[in-house]
Amino acid sequence: MARVTAPGRLHFGLFNVPVEPHGPRRSFGGVGLMIEQPGIVVTARPAETWQFEGLLASRAQMFALRFMESLPEAERRPYQVLVERASPEHTGLGVGTQLGLAAVCALAHEVGLNELNATDLAQRIGRGERSAIGVHGFERGGLIVEPGKLPGEDISPLLTRVELPDEWRVVVFSPASSGPWHGNRERQAFATAHSASPTDALCRIALLDLVPAAISEDLDGFGDAVHEFNRLAGEPFASSQGGTYASPETAELIAAIRGTHVRGVGQSSWGPAVFAIVGCQAEAESVLQRFRNRSPGIITRISAGRVLEGT
Repeated sequence: MARVTAPGRLHFGLFNVPVEPHGPRRSFGGVGLMIEQPGIVVTARPAETWQFEGLLASRAQMFALRFMESLPEAERRPYQVLVERASPEHTGLGVGTQLGLAAVCALAHEVGLNELNATDLAQRIGRGERSAIGVHGFERGGLIVEPGKLPGEDISPLLTRVELPDEWRVVVFSPASSGPWHGNRERQAFATAHSASPTDALCRIALLDLVPAAISEDLDGFGDAVHEFNRLAGEPFASSQGGTYASPETAELIAAIRGTHVRGVGQSSWGPAVFAIVGCQAEAESVLQRFRNRSPGIITRISAGRVLEGT
């Protein structure tokens, strides 16, 4: 039996929202952070017939069967796939990619393909179409920066990874959602995105402020850079979201937390998840206690990447 524990993913924003024709420039790219919770746990073991159980079992089935179709027919066999732990999809925490990678990583271990890395697995199941943060972060954890895809590339390469201090914590809040951002709604948001994507400014913030602050473990500098990057990255989608963030409630919560002198606050991906990055457990507990009546939340650690156990 193989058991895979995958991290959650915070997405701070994209470098470049492509507007056709975009020529030879890289598309998408961005910065994000892998967190331990809410995470995904999936097990796979040989079975007489295919069995899919647990939360999001139908999604796990889609990924598992797609992976099996990528194998030579002689190597295909049925498995029991159990999703032991998962959070709801479409909350801004990268559940779809982490679930898919966890399920097929467990199956790859069972069929003896341990040499396949996360990029290999993602290509086999069609993940990483836009953002590759969850793909690279699945294996490596930490702070992930990826530059985006050139025309013809399936998945963006990894630009850099930074391991943040063990004592730093992330508080993740779940404000009320205005509706899930996926499928047609997400495609429409990209189709109507403002043409003036602030790519140059986002790259400067990421490479001159955010990454250096992470390397030097400067929490305040890192937090300010994350907040500004996240705010600026939301501007191309203001017409779809009704503002920089997914809802007025999200914007108000971010402003309120920032008002307590917590610097690294923003919206993950399309939301509704709101994150606050702080320096220690005690500060995380204080932030959670102060705002828990406005939105449910959890305290989590920064993840070092997926864990695979095989028996």
